[in-house]
Amino acid sequence: MTTYRTLGRTGVQVSPLALGAMNFGARGNRDHDDSITIIHRALDAGVNVIDTADVYSQGESEEIVGKALTGGRRAKVFLATKFHGRMGDDPNQQGNTRRWIFRAVEDSLRRLNTDHIDLYQAHRPDPATDFEETLGALTDLVRHGKIRYYGTSVHPPAQLVEGQWIAERRGLPRSSTEQIPYSPLVRSNERDVLPLAQKYGLGVLAYGPLAAGWLSGGYRVGARQPKSYREDRIPGRFDIAAPGNADKLAAADALAKLAEDAGLTLIQLSVAFALNHPAVSAVIIGPRTREHLDGYLSTLEVRLTADILDRIDEIVPPGHVFHLRDTGALPPAVTEPALRRRPLPAPSDTREGARPT
Repeated sequence: MTTYRTLGRTGVQVSPLALGAMNFGARGNRDHDDSITIIHRALDAGVNVIDTADVYSQGESEEIVGKALTGGRRAKVFLATKFHGRMGDDPNQQGNTRRWIFRAVEDSLRRLNTDHIDLYQAHRPDPATDFEETLGALTDLVRHGKIRYYGTSVHPPAQLVEGQWIAERRGLPRSSTEQIPYSPLVRSNERDVLPLAQKYGLGVLAYGPLAAGWLSGGYRVGARQPKSYREDRIPGRFDIAAPGNADKLAAADALAKLAEDAGLTLIQLSVAFALNHPAVSAVIIGPRTREHLDGYLSTLEVRLTADILDRIDEIVPPGHVFHLRDTGALPPAVTEPALRRRPLPAPSDTREGARPT
């Protein structure tokens, strides 16, 4: 029997495992019938949260989820999706603007075959759009009955605090959740986001418990590196010759040995670790096959002892960062040089030989 948890301060009871639908569709499992079978299998096992996004296979994931939730299943599911990513050639078919949010939610409702979304999330920050504008638009969707709650995904700590301040100042409903990567190999969010979530009552949906496959059991010292579609998309992240990745490989190997000594699979160890943090409401799993799902479901009965948790801390210290990409989406101040550099003065503003200030 599944033991449910409270999602932040919403009072909503959610299963500790949330079914992530990113791998359903063109970027993962292309077989709709098989994907629907996996969804039904998860729901029958007690999972009551499904998380997807409009950008996953350009809407195909949402369509598969919509097909799976017919026949009365929708009423028992806490359905979450996300907006932000580019969904067309029009430059306004993306971002966190009021204009796009109002269109994007209607598109998602149609694909999901539902009249409301339980949790609507800003997939990434949008530096071009005032955050207050975004929160105001989401508030209007709550009032219109299109969504029940709103949340964010991979937003920097300062913006999470700003969101709380905006809501208090304007009398808006507060953000209910934050989505972050979290696993024994990806621990940077222990520094600030997880404590902030506890302070402000945000429900944390932790994704990537296997650290993009590093903790699947295939990455071992001396073994042949497994092939992965992620490797083709982000090759530098999986190059074990890189210094940071070499350290990560050694840690993954040590964690695999620890799991073996404890009589667990590495998947069980990793998911149980993420579930153990008091700020985490649910861990998002992203199976592509039925076998993947069964492996995840086996983690529900696992409880890690203090000795095992201490050993994990020795292998990967709390808050440790192997690679900046592991922290999730890097903030614009890091990725956009123009935000870190003063503009050069016009030629007429400088005298020959003088240094512009």
